Amino acid sequence: MTFTRRQVITRGLAAVAGASGLAVAARLAGRYGLVPPYRGGLYGAGDVLTYGAQRMLTSGQTLAREFPRTATSAVAPVNGPAPETDAAYLALLDADFAPWRLVVDGLVERPSSFSLEEIKRFPSSSQVTMHTCEEGWSFIAEWTGVALSHVLQAVGTSARARYVVFFPYDQWWDSLDMGDALHPQTLLAYGMNGEELPIDHGAPLRLRVARQLGYKSIKFLSRITVVESLDGIGKGVGSASAEYGYAWYAGI
Repeated sequence: MTFTRRQVITRGLAAVAGASGLAVAARLAGRYGLVPPYRGGLYGAGDVLTYGAQRMLTSGQTLAREFPRTATSAVAPVNGPAPETDAAYLALLDADFAPWRLVVDGLVERPSSFSLEEIKRFPSSSQVTMHTCEEGWSFIAEWTGVALSHVLQAVGTSARARYVVFFPYDQWWDSLDMGDALHPQTLLAYGMNGEELPIDHGAPLRLRVARQLGYKSIKFLSRITVVESLDGIGKGVGSASAEYGYAWYAGI
């Protein structure tokens, strides 16, 4: 017997709500690949529920709320300063990022290495959206950059591609499924509030994921890798944040 994607998620969510939910969540994660990397236990089942329900209820590309420029916050808090001990990043900073390149590889037809100027030649877009931190604070800012989908289209992602992994110059690597990677509001941002992206906000380039909590918007990007599976990357749970106990999927 075969099931549609929606039927699999619906049956899985119903089962997770029951006494055997943990085992069912694990089976869903491993067998169907419709859920984030499974960490086991109650929190892992919670990730499955949150992510599965979101995908079932909002299967289209729903948009995060956008604000007028007049709503921009006067203060934009910094969570995690620039990598002060990474020699490669410090050398780039000293050179005003002239030698910096964004490597895009993995399951792509044309592995590439883009300079910041080449990134800026892609069609640009801006959004005024809220950055929401899991610690309870938030701010509204205007972000300018290129839609990640444009870059992925340029390198030609494989039909096997299911996740996009983001490696920065600090330790906070993360990943998105293809649905969020191709979402029109998912940006590679090089500008903030009409100026160049500030150092502590992720210069020269950061990810901006408007539909998820702030820790998914990885700063100080170095490399993007397109993969079929997240197994074997770090501890196999999809992100450095998940390795520390946060949810891999952080939708808001």
